[in-house]
Amino acid sequence: MIRKIAAIVVAALALQACGATTRLSQVGQTPPMRPIENPAVLAGSGPSQIPMPVMPGRLPATQTNSLWSANSPTFFGDPRAARIGDILTVNIDISDSAQLNNTTSRSRTAAEDSDLTEFFGIDLTGFFNDNIDPSALTSLGSSSSTAGTGTVNRGESISLTIAAIVTQVLPNGNLVLAGRQEVRVNNEVRELLISGIARPQDIGSDNTISHTQIAEARISYGGRGHLSEVQRPSYGQELYNILMPF
Repeated sequence: MIRKIAAIVVAALALQACGATTRLSQVGQTPPMRPIENPAVLAGSGPSQIPMPVMPGRLPATQTNSLWSANSPTFFGDPRAARIGDILTVNIDISDSAQLNNTTSRSRTAAEDSDLTEFFGIDLTGFFNDNIDPSALTSLGSSSSTAGTGTVNRGESISLTIAAIVTQVLPNGNLVLAGRQEVRVNNEVRELLISGIARPQDIGSDNTISHTQIAEARISYGGRGHLSEVQRPSYGQELYNILMPF
């Protein structure tokens, strides 16, 4: 039993050491964001794969005589981004809120009494000394109580606009977007990053798209500078919090 407990403790310390190593490598840096991956991987490693839709071909010659195209919002052409290097506007409007309340309570009480006055017909009342009562030889009792309460109240609101560039056109026609925006005021830099995959059909006639229509979206809004440095703990405090096991 002791060996099992020791093995569990060693495994827990090893996991904590691995986590501490990862956090040590990120001291002084912002949390990294995961790269864009194949959405099929998110559903598991099974044989199922997301089918690639077939893009429609050119219209028959009998339908191309008109100067007006049904897919074009303007007479001279479609201004929406469709090729590598094209620019489109991404509207970011995030308003999230979450509130969770959890309460756990448990209580248990146990009691056991036993006596030993006879054994195989032999009266044992005179066997014990005067300080021991055979009718109350053992008395065991235990009680346990557990109570836990947890509360989460979170709210986020972000409203931004950024221009992104088409960096890749996938075989099914979807567009891979990436954009970066930096604004510096005095000694503080605000940086906005966005990347993801969008359908050309979701891009509006004004060449804009909402962040809710971008798959595998990665949105980062933060800053660096004198104010951000004051809000972060010092390197010594970060190292102490990572290495301190208690």
